[in-house]
Amino acid sequence: MSYNLLKGKKGIIFGALDEKSIAWKVAKRAHEEGAEFVLTNAPMAMRMGEIRKLAEECNAEIVPADATSVEELENLFTKAQEILGGKIDFVLHSIGMSPNIRKGKSYGDMNYDWFQKTLDVSALSFHKVMQVAEKQDAMKEWGSIVALSYIAAQRVFPDYTDMSQAKAVLESIARNYGYRYGKLKNVRVNTISQSPTKTTAGTGVGGFDAFYDYADKMSPLGNASAEACADYCITLFSDLTKMVTMQNLMHDGGFSTMGISEDVVNMINKQS
Repeated sequence: MSYNLLKGKKGIIFGALDEKSIAWKVAKRAHEEGAEFVLTNAPMAMRMGEIRKLAEECNAEIVPADATSVEELENLFTKAQEILGGKIDFVLHSIGMSPNIRKGKSYGDMNYDWFQKTLDVSALSFHKVMQVAEKQDAMKEWGSIVALSYIAAQRVFPDYTDMSQAKAVLESIARNYGYRYGKLKNVRVNTISQSPTKTTAGTGVGGFDAFYDYADKMSPLGNASAEACADYCITLFSDLTKMVTMQNLMHDGGFSTMGISEDVVNMINKQS
């Protein structure tokens, strides 16, 4: 169901790879709610994914950009404003990548060059996006910028390794830039800490299936789906959340507040 929550709004959506991507779901919902937007991803990710199909479905243009490159981000924001005919109302940062995880490196055997790549792609890119937007004065007053995070920023999930640090940095950047952008332009900046979600990136983390099932049993509402996360993003892009900023918003079916659940106790008892 559409409520025209984003009618007349213009945005940039980073990170739509394929139909499993949360960014893909956000783009579909934003289109349904009346938004116009530019899709962007790194050239390598674009070759791997199906972003052109999404662009056709949403009547959106694609501007490739490596989010770790300030120069490419400058080009992205310039072209996006030209394509959309004005300043930007919302931005979704849905970017994360760890070479250490991809190559099976344990937390005690990190390749530090790869670790720095993890931080640059997954966290520092968020600062670069906002710094470029600020310098170009690309955001409208009361705009909204959202990045996707995960509870491993606060708690230990061994297989998440250096991505845990990346998400912690991401959330810190959201708080600090949220203050700055709020004072400058009333732009709000938030992160959403999402349930484990069966995206292409998520399922690449070791032990994902076991933890997905565990989190689902721990959460009173179950795991939040990618579609539900997209709905939450839409509310944050809309004018209904104008006073929400500098927050890490838990979207996890209640997982983050639980100690243990009856379902998990029963599961353990059955195994013992």
